[in-house]
Amino acid sequence: MRPPSCRPRLAPVLLCAVTALTTLLVTPSAASDGDDGAAGPDVPTAGAAVTHLYEEAQAATVRYEEGERVADAQRARVRRLDRLLAEEQHEVAVLHEDLGRMASAQYRTGGGLPLTARLLLADDPEELLRGRRVVGQADLAVTNTVARTQRAAARLGVAQRSADRARRVLDRRTAHLGRLKRDIEEKLESAQWALQGEADRSAAAGRCRGAERLSQPAWSSTRAWVTPVESYELSAGFDSAGERWAGRHTGQDFAVGIGAPVRAVGDGRVVRVACGGGFGIEVVVRHEDDSYTQYAHLASAAVDQGELVRAGQWIGQAGTTGNSTGPHLHFEARLTPHLGSGVDPVEWLAERGVDL
Repeated sequence: MRPPSCRPRLAPVLLCAVTALTTLLVTPSAASDGDDGAAGPDVPTAGAAVTHLYEEAQAATVRYEEGERVADAQRARVRRLDRLLAEEQHEVAVLHEDLGRMASAQYRTGGGLPLTARLLLADDPEELLRGRRVVGQADLAVTNTVARTQRAAARLGVAQRSADRARRVLDRRTAHLGRLKRDIEEKLESAQWALQGEADRSAAAGRCRGAERLSQPAWSSTRAWVTPVESYELSAGFDSAGERWAGRHTGQDFAVGIGAPVRAVGDGRVVRVACGGGFGIEVVVRHEDDSYTQYAHLASAAVDQGELVRAGQWIGQAGTTGNSTGPHLHFEARLTPHLGSGVDPVEWLAERGVDL
């Protein structure tokens, strides 16, 4: 019940979690709906491995983006230094040309003769002395300016070399983070499909493996209602036509990756955990206002029938079990726990202060 598949957007990290992947992907024994068929407390499951990789991927992505921002700022600084250095070099060249012209003028006006001889030959010795003082002052000013500019150019050269070194370090760090990011993405994808393989076997047998207990996130929000997934793209909407369902689409699809945590939109009690059929692995929750929500095509369920859940609690992981063409969450808002009593989930959530 979903349009095109959506590859997970989250990226990297914690290689030690991945190196233990062979152990992590142990398939729990099959169990009937509600039975505890999960692995023991000391044996992490495929779902736990995927969840851990998602968290590390988020952390690595943040580090990668921070590194890129720092590198961009450093490159901008280098460009500014390049411009300043070019300006100073141009000024030095202009001053050198002026000095050349002044030296030529002095030579043409007898600058090569001793001052005493020039005074004796001059028609107006006082004017010659005044001119000599002016030329001397100009020479001194130009010499000082040239020296100052050369010192500035030298400082800029040092700064540029320092910036270049910093840029190389940043480039190496960015490249390292990029490789790490790609490596985690590849391992995450492998773990996701291992989890999906377990889910497909459970759905085909019509027997749930038992609750895939996940480490719950720290949840400090006081909101009574939340979205069923935290990061998503909306795909097929309520009452839309499609080839994958007999009538109209009965829910709202959220394009997310395999293993993405699915959370209860509000407080309630789990009234159904099932595997098999068109919805694959599904969870149905009855809320305190006597409405119901369904979470379908899951890769795992993290709750058992009869459990109380709170808003924001992870109750499963998204997948592509049942009548599904790609990873996504099929979410329904219902008046009863049964198919056919659905209402538009977007409007239903909006009435509870949640905008998609």
